Amino acid sequence: MLQVSRNNNLKIPKEIEITTKSANNVEDIIETKKVIAIAEGRKFNSKKEKEKAEVEDNEIKIIDKLPFNANDLVVITVVKKLCAYVITITEKSPKKFRGVFVNRMQNYCLDTIEYLLKANFIRIDSALNKEKRESYQREAIVKLKLLGYVSMVAESSGCILTRQYKQISMQLAEAINLITSWKKSDDERWKNKN
Repeated sequence: MLQVSRNNNLKIPKEIEITTKSANNVEDIIETKKVIAIAEGRKFNSKKEKEKAEVEDNEIKIIDKLPFNANDLVVITVVKKLCAYVITITEKSPKKFRGVFVNRMQNYCLDTIEYLLKANFIRIDSALNKEKRESYQREAIVKLKLLGYVSMVAESSGCILTRQYKQISMQLAEAINLITSWKKSDDERWKNKN
């Protein structure tokens, strides 16, 4: 999972642990729901709740099936998938979070795509254009880091699930690494050109 340090840097893990099961432990989910049901004086069916808790992450399956333009840069495709995933999972968030977390998360995703597309359409034929392109790339990274922070707070508040936050974190790390590589590639081309 991504962490924000005191000096406002997003610490991205060099290696991401691949998990085959949901980050939300099924037993923990069932016990939590059982305690809430007992506290509210409701009946609790553990078998039924276990079936609900074991449902796979259908949102990621939906996003993987989405067609994307083959002409786009890989980083733009990755961010589009991230955006589609965030929009899909936040549609199911409780109403009380829609004004706070949902709008922010969706807007950060859309802003990132906007900055990446703007950067992609700028040719590096002058120092001014190179600086504009770098500026858009930096803005995209900042928006992704903000998305990471808001996602972390949204997960801790119960707006999104832990497994959804984990998926967002993995996609964020990939997108930021791709943007950084794109910037380095631009710098190399500019050096070789001059």
